[in-house]
Amino acid sequence: MMNRIALSLSLITISLISFGQKATIVGQDTETSNPIRTAVPFLTITPESRAGGMGDVGVATTPDNSSIQYNVAKYLFSEQNYGLSISYTPWLTNLGIHDINLLNVAGFSKLNEMQTISGSLTYFSLGNIQFLDDFGEFVKDYTPNEFNIKMGYSRLLTDQLSMGISLGYAYSNLTGGYSNSSTEVTAGNSFVADVGFYYNNDIEVSGYDANYALGLSIKDIGNTMSYSEGAEKSFLPTTMRLGGAFTIDLDDYNSIMTSVEFSKLLVPTPPIYYAAGEVDENGDTVLVGGEYIKAGKSSDVSVGTGMFQSFYDAPGIEKADGSRNVVSEELKEIMWSVGLEYWYAKQFALRGGYFHESTMKGNRKYFSMGLGLKYNVFGFDFAYLIPVNGKTSPLANTLRFSISFNFVDTNKSK
Repeated sequence: MMNRIALSLSLITISLISFGQKATIVGQDTETSNPIRTAVPFLTITPESRAGGMGDVGVATTPDNSSIQYNVAKYLFSEQNYGLSISYTPWLTNLGIHDINLLNVAGFSKLNEMQTISGSLTYFSLGNIQFLDDFGEFVKDYTPNEFNIKMGYSRLLTDQLSMGISLGYAYSNLTGGYSNSSTEVTAGNSFVADVGFYYNNDIEVSGYDANYALGLSIKDIGNTMSYSEGAEKSFLPTTMRLGGAFTIDLDDYNSIMTSVEFSKLLVPTPPIYYAAGEVDENGDTVLVGGEYIKAGKSSDVSVGTGMFQSFYDAPGIEKADGSRNVVSEELKEIMWSVGLEYWYAKQFALRGGYFHESTMKGNRKYFSMGLGLKYNVFGFDFAYLIPVNGKTSPLANTLRFSISFNFVDTNKSK
């Protein structure tokens, strides 16, 4: 009863991860669907509009105020000494819902040429919900909410390489403590950590000034989470991101950046269980379905074990001869995205991108476009998402926007 309430509400946030997914059913052919589900999936939402307009790339792109969301190590290569961004993302507006939204505030400050501190707050409001008892009688109104707050530190290791870490706290309160059973419902919470590396190098290509960058980050490493004592705990959406970016200045006014990024959840893949009536590998008939693993590995492991296990624990895609191709399914767990950004006079930007996730692992596929404007210390960014092949998305027909403030301290600048 306790988990029924929490699960019903968390389906709203899970819509990003599993929109279009089919549930994994005992005995189901895993070629159709075997998605990885996690707690607090709002942590995987791109919270600001610049990356949102470029297919969600961000680990290796040029630094901005919200770099802590993708790779905290990037701040050392920012042209500014400190800055602040505020972003707003409406949620499910395509369904006529107007009280679910995501708010993000992020900023940074350079301590000197070698060190930078940063921070962010992401708040997800799931709108007003009326709670009823077993007889349909009104109990109370409550607005479920989740948030993540983090602080980061970055340091230059060489002239081209930097490293950063961030520590934070994730909180998810889906019921406000309400339960119509004897089981106490609590808020889920977890400490989280990020680590990132960023390599940035200026070069010359056919007489043009250019730059290439490489980025690697592992985000949202933290303990498992549940909403009551003794309930099954879920992993956080720990994600590894790896990518590169190339920027070229065509002249004093025009520049173009392209970026490619790969990402993967470092979370155990759900195994496939025997269904009731199936014959197991020992020739015995299974009496109760869903108890014994048919393919894959158990997800009941520690966080560290789960991160390493995620590279080889997929049940595998079943072949015609009955064997399973584990490598093929593991490759399908890798999401990829590409992004393009064009700047004119460092004041006007056009952006575009594409994000791809395997049909078997969630089926998120969409194009995105964006617009950026800069005037003195102020910046404005907008993003719009276009689902592919008629697929739906919580962000379809939604305009996201960000406002940024950037400053250069002449006492600190070179």
